[in-house]
Amino acid sequence: MTAARATAPPTAPETAEPETAGPDSAAPESAGPGSTAPGTAATGRDAILLAARRAFTQRPYAEVTIRGIAADAGVSASLVVKHFGRKEELFNTVADFGPAAEELFDAPLDGLGRHMVLTLVRRRREQKGDPLLRVVFSLGNHDERSLLRDRFHEQVTARLTARLPGRERALRAELIAGHLIGLGATLSLHREGAGSRATPEHLADLYAPALQSLVAG
Repeated sequence: MTAARATAPPTAPETAEPETAGPDSAAPESAGPGSTAPGTAATGRDAILLAARRAFTQRPYAEVTIRGIAADAGVSASLVVKHFGRKEELFNTVADFGPAAEELFDAPLDGLGRHMVLTLVRRRREQKGDPLLRVVFSLGNHDERSLLRDRFHEQVTARLTARLPGRERALRAELIAGHLIGLGATLSLHREGAGSRATPEHLADLYAPALQSLVAG
């Protein structure tokens, strides 16, 4: 499936008018962390994206609402619409692994293994989220969440396959992707463990050689 076809089903746009208090209601934009005062826009956008990732990976598409995402992010529904537009557009942002792949694979082949580990660990710590791990929530699901698998294959695995030299490139790319997901899962599972206290460089010293072996073939 091509990236152009891997889109969420069109839905009627959700409006951001005030509503009665409830679990999915959001405070007015000027009254809470969703305001667009200087210095808060990036934080608000990041919070929305993290909340959207949780919502779309843990629940069927039809059950996710803009207001629910806003409430989880601690911002107003109107701020979600301002940054991402309709729910369909927000879903497609969550399902987009392209920017993560750009960062992960932006290195010469002879240092790619180490670069991938350093990039993944640093991005997790800086952005408080893993760039790839959400794809695991698509496993076993046959609703819109399966689009995460399609996008991951197109934007991560297939792209890496095209970069690798030698034989069995597709197999090696799949194994590298598995290593990266496994690293993210381990760091999430042991959130307060030894990995959280290790420097990215030390983690790369221990983990990158296996990845580099797969890169080199």
